[in-house]
Amino acid sequence: MTATIASLALGGCIQVKAPEKPIEINLNVKIQQEVVVKLQRDAQDLIQNNPELFPQ
Repeated sequence: MTATIASLALGGCIQVKAPEKPIEINLNVKIQQEVVVKLQRDAQDLIQNNPELFPQ
């Protein structure tokens, strides 16, 4: 019983306090793949639509 009373008394000692500095979340997202695919499609369309610009 003494352990139960002691654990209840210690339960009030826990404090939750906001940090002094704001929390920073760094989300670095690579978009290279999307850009490359889009540029490849645009280049392919340009070559197919204008074959005189790119003689083989």
